[in-house]
Order: sequence, then C-alpha cells, then structure tokens
Amino acid sequence: MYRDANQYLCEWRERPDRKPLVIRGARQVGKSTLVRIFADAHFANLVEINFEQDRDAASSFDASSPEKTVRLLESIQQASIIPGRTLLFLDEIQAAPEVFARLRYFQEQMPQLHVVAAGSLLEFILEDHQFSMPVGRIEYLHLGPMNFEEFLLATGKDKRLEALRNFSFPGNSFAPLHPRLMDDFRDYCVIGGMPAAVKAFIDSGSYLSAERTLEGILATYRDDFNKYGQRVNHDRLQKVFSRLPRLVGQKFKYTNIDREEQSRELRKSLHLLELARIVYRVLHSDANGVPLGAEENDRQFKTVFLDVGLLCRACGLRMADFQRTGDVLLINSGAVCEQFVGQHLLHSGRPFEQPRLYCWMRQQPHSSAEVDYLIQLGTDIVPVEVKAGKTGTLKSLQVFLLEKKRALALRFNADLPSIHDTQTCISTKEARDFRLVSLPFYLVGQAHRLCLEARGGV
Repeated sequence: MYRDANQYLCEWRERPDRKPLVIRGARQVGKSTLVRIFADAHFANLVEINFEQDRDAASSFDASSPEKTVRLLESIQQASIIPGRTLLFLDEIQAAPEVFARLRYFQEQMPQLHVVAAGSLLEFILEDHQFSMPVGRIEYLHLGPMNFEEFLLATGKDKRLEALRNFSFPGNSFAPLHPRLMDDFRDYCVIGGMPAAVKAFIDSGSYLSAERTLEGILATYRDDFNKYGQRVNHDRLQKVFSRLPRLVGQKFKYTNIDREEQSRELRKSLHLLELARIVYRVLHSDANGVPLGAEENDRQFKTVFLDVGLLCRACGLRMADFQRTGDVLLINSGAVCEQFVGQHLLHSGRPFEQPRLYCWMRQQPHSSAEVDYLIQLGTDIVPVEVKAGKTGTLKSLQVFLLEKKRALALRFNADLPSIHDTQTCISTKEARDFRLVSLPFYLVGQAHRLCLEARGGV
C-alpha cells in the first residue's frame, strides 16, 4: 500500500547531504513495511536487523568504526552491504540505545551508505537517554496512520483521489461525487488508517475483519505497557488509555479520568501515552502571531487519539451505528469527526517536522469561546471548526476572528464545498468581513491548498 512518505524517502535517497534517517511513529503505523517496499523498489538488496528479535545484534556495532561493523554484519547476515546499492535497516532500535548513539559514525565515516532506523517506543530513550545524542548527524521522518487519500488509493478509488486533488472552487460539478465520497469517509472512520486494518478490510471486504484487527492492535498497546518500565502504575495507565477515546473533542480535565486520582499521577500516565504516540495533546495557543507554539499553554489542551478507527473500536462503534444514524456528525457527540479532522491536520506538515496541533480556548466569565483547531498559512492563522450544521453563527469562530483581526476561517462538515463572504454578527459595536471556506470531511487533505486558493480573494 502506497504511502506519501515514500516520496520523501526517494528524495532522501538522492540527496548528497543525506544523513542516517530515523523513522518515528507509534507501533503498527507501517514503519517497517514502508522501508521494505522502498528498499525493494530502489535498492539491489536490503539488510534488516531487528533488535527486539535479536538481542545480541547490538554487539556487532563497533563503537567508532562503521566499516568494521559493515564487514561483521556481512558475515553474520551472509549478504553484501554495498554503499549506494544496499539499504541497511535497523528496526526496533529503541531496544539498542547504544546503536542509536553510534549512528553518528555512519554519517561521519560512511555517508555514502544508506541507513534507516525505526522504533515504536523510540521516544522513551530519546527522553531519558544516557548516551551522547548524535545531534546534527541524523534526521527524522515522522509517520502516522494512513490518511484518507492513501486509504482511497489502497481501496482502488484512485479516480476519486484524482478528483480530490484536482478540485478547485467553485466546484459546482462535484455534487454527483459527493455522496460516494461521504460513504468512503464513513468507511475510513470505522476502519481507520492502521495499515493492518486497511489490509484486512481489502482482503476480506468485511468490516468485521477490520474490527478484529483493530481490537488486536489495542490489545498490543496494552501489552506494551510493561515496556514502559517502572515509571507509572499499570492499572492507572490502563484507566487513562481506556477513557481517552471518549474525551476527544473536549477540554481535557483530569477529573474526567478519575475524580479520586491525583492529577499529578494521571499526568504521568498521559505523558507516557504521548511518548508512545498513542495520543497527542492539542495545546491552546493565544494565536496572536506565528509560530503558534510561541504562545502555547500546556495547561489548557484537548487530546487527539492516534487513529479514528482505533477510537471507534475503543468506543464500541461499528459500521451499523453509522448506517443507523442519519448524520455521522451526531455519532459520539461529533467526536469521531473531530478526531478525523484532527489526526489529518496533525500530520499535514512536512515529514521531517514534529507533528503538532493547536486550538484556542478563551475562558472568561460569561464569555467563553473555543475554536477546535488552528492552522498556519505562512504568516496567517486560520481558525478551524468541525460543525454539524450547514448554517449557523459559528460564534466561537467569529469571536476569534474579531479578537485576532483575521479574515479567513475554515469549517468542516458534511455539506458540499463552498466559499462564503460574510460578516461577523456577534457584536453590535463591531463587525468584521471574513471569508468562510466550508469543506466536506473528505477534502481535509486538500485543506491547506484550498485555503491558500481562497485567501487570494480576501
């Protein structure tokens, strides 16, 4: 199954200033498969070492001589390692932190050899490393679940994908395709973007098969808790993990996990799940300018789960629930749709950038307002709302536009795409012209491009 990250790998392969590449992402998002497919297409051979399966493999890596390491690996693996023709793949490298530290020597002494490393729980050793980090001598690629457009391609909907990528406003002729793409969107919500679940659905044509696979992935994450060390009580970690899917879309409060637990202890558990990339915090930003992270507040946040399919499975939602409910936005109080949009915006940056996403929360007496997400378009900040209705005042969004003096806003819903020039109407003293870009959920992958297109007339 093709991943957009493959294009980045191809560019990395050709760069003269290439460094060893470390792929970071949660377990089972497809890191190893991505590397194997890439190697099969672009290298004469692949030499793969899995440090979880081979606990003695780390001893083959000489402390300072990658040439000696390569000669020894050739003998052990019974395979040639030829710079420019071989891809050396170091999988589950978090199980061998000392090897991670020695990646620097490949960049310094054998830069012509293509080296890729990956690790599912890599963030743990990066936070608590007891070794010299190879700063400036490695580079990263961040990988999340398959996005909706990759899902379309994998399920043989390449013509629909082409239509999305070619869409441009006003798009009046898009109406015949809209219900079919909304059906694809519902499929994605239930199946999600975890490659194993997508493959199970493709192979069987059965939602049940995908659900079984997702249940197995959730079980794998629970089994991984014992790899987090002695950092936290496992029962508490399980409690946080099980309740997080039901809190997506809400301002996060530790009392919603357990009123009897101390927030300090629950915070530790949440942090560990962040390190495992099972959950991401969407931090509040004052959003007075860019970058958004310059004014972030880590005390005010909400959360996004790793994958919408995993969220639905964890909440016990099935395709039958989507079929019985006329409006997908009503399912789980709209959290499914907010999760879908959130995970796509989270991973919409360039592959080498750490995934980050922000929201806006104003808490004032008798005047609170919350904007679901914020995206950055150059020096512009665009508020994003996930809404059920086709009309409405979008009060919080308008509060943001007035306070921050912005002129462009983005809404996701189940309606056809449109652009609407209007004026804020929440204050009798002040009004501001703004342009509202309204997109159906399935165009989330084109949101940045279409907002840039719409901004041209603002």
